[in-house]
Formats: sequence, C-alpha cells, structure tokens
Amino acid sequence: MAWIIVGIVVVVALAPFVAERLRRPVARDRKAAEAGDFARLSGGLTHYRWYGSEAPHVIVLIHGLTTPHWVFAGLTRGLNMLGYQVLAYDLYGRGLSDRPSEPQSPQFFLHQLTELLDELGLEGPVSLMGYSMGGVIASLFAATYPERVDRMILLATAGIDYTPAPPLSTAGRIGALGDWLWLTTGGRALRAAAARDAAGPTVIPDIADRMQAETTRRGYLPAVLSAHRQTLAIDLADLHRDVGKTTIPVLAIWGGDDAVIPLTAMGKLTQWNRRARHHVVEGVGHNLPHTAPNEIMTAITTFFKEV
Repeated sequence: MAWIIVGIVVVVALAPFVAERLRRPVARDRKAAEAGDFARLSGGLTHYRWYGSEAPHVIVLIHGLTTPHWVFAGLTRGLNMLGYQVLAYDLYGRGLSDRPSEPQSPQFFLHQLTELLDELGLEGPVSLMGYSMGGVIASLFAATYPERVDRMILLATAGIDYTPAPPLSTAGRIGALGDWLWLTTGGRALRAAAARDAAGPTVIPDIADRMQAETTRRGYLPAVLSAHRQTLAIDLADLHRDVGKTTIPVLAIWGGDDAVIPLTAMGKLTQWNRRARHHVVEGVGHNLPHTAPNEIMTAITTFFKEV
C-alpha cells in the first residue's frame, strides 16, 4: 500500500511537467501566421510585425507579461493616422517568438529589444509605447539609450505597486513548488481571465481563443512565471527615477479601476519623474489597451501635439 501511495504522489508531482513537455511547440504555428516576419537574434527567433506604410517616425509597441503583440490591435490604426509607422513584436516566450531558457530579467528583455532595433536598422530616435511589463522594458531602454528615444508612452506601467492575482502571486513566492502550482493552474487562470475580458467591452472579441492558443504552447507558462519573478516582483523605483533624469517626454496612462497596477502607482511615478504627464481612463482595469483604445488615442494625440 505504501508503494502505491508513493507512486500516486510521484505521478501527481510529475504530471504538470510532463504535460508541459507535451504542449505544442511554437514552430508548429508559424506557418499559419497571418502576417509578420522573424528576426534571428542571439536569443532565437523574434516575431515582429509592421503596421502602416513607411513614415518618418516609428513607434515601437512593447506588450506585457501575458498577452503578445496583438494586445495593441485597437491602437495601431490610430497611430498610423498620427503619422507613425508602427512596429510591434512578441517578447521571448510569447506569441510566435522563441522560448530561450534564460531567466526573464529586465536585462534579458532589453537585449532582445536592442538587438531587434539594430537588426531592423532603427538607429535613430524612435518613440516607445510600453504596456504593463512592457513599460519596464521601454523605461530601461530609454534610461540606457536616451539618445535613441524621442518620446515614451507608458500604459499601466509595471514596476510600481504591482499586485498580481493568484495563483501567480502564490507561485512566485514558493520556489519549485510554485513551478508545479503554476503549471497546474496557470493556464486555466489565464483562460478564465480572457473569457471575462471577452464578455466585456473589447476590440479583440476572440481574445479567449487567442489565450487558449497561448497557454497550450510549450514554454509559455514557464516564461510568464520567470518574468513575474525576475522582472515584476522587484523594486524598480530607481529605474523610473533614471528616466526622470533624461529629457525624454513621458505620458503615463492609467486605468482608474486597475487592480494589478493601482492608481497609487501614479502618485509614486509623479514623485520619481516630475516631468511625466498623466492621464486616467476611468472605469477601466488593467486591460485598457483593448478595452479603451479611443480614450488612449485621445490622450496620445494631445500629448504628441504638445511635445
């Protein structure tokens, strides 16, 4: 009887890791990609996509922890109409980009962005838009290479009062057991959140189907947990202060009902970067890029006219 119990425990312990190895490799989905290209960088293939015809100004869109570049679907056309050619890409571990095994730290993501811009020949100043974790990456690039950034937009930027929901918050704290917990429950939690988003106002009505595809690709869930631990669950006050020491104009847009990055973050960023401008979209949570694109574009249009 004792051996049976031990066997059951071993099966339960190993099951989520075996299931992860059996998930669909991202390479299998690339041939069916509707649009976009791939850059071969040192960390692997990075999927990117241009929106709009060639223009004098380029804005680079950097997505957050869980949703790939398509989270900006409601903003690309408006940015084109402002005279920008839009570049969006998938962070490693998400979308159709590769899944390197390195810890997903801010420097890890900075290296990907820098290599991508270099590969595409974007040496001159570009504008940056970072959503949630993408705001951390944009800020780090701006602080590291201020001469390569002309203005920056932060949507519910992370690194300030970050409050993840369970089970991610729990998994991030408990080491190897957290790996097991996240592989067991993370996909289900993310799909449930996407289903709630699909039931509300959104410009991505098939977001639940998109997240179903994401969570069933190999390497996605470990990438999310790694980035949560290595990039988001750390104090990034000094990074935002460093951006404040540059002359880069910054617009920070916040969701009035955001539970992940609450409005207390706006007050802190105001202290760290006195020149940053702020706009609050009332009645919207953390998913503001695809639930409130019109309000975001209104704020961006005003910002671009004034700086």
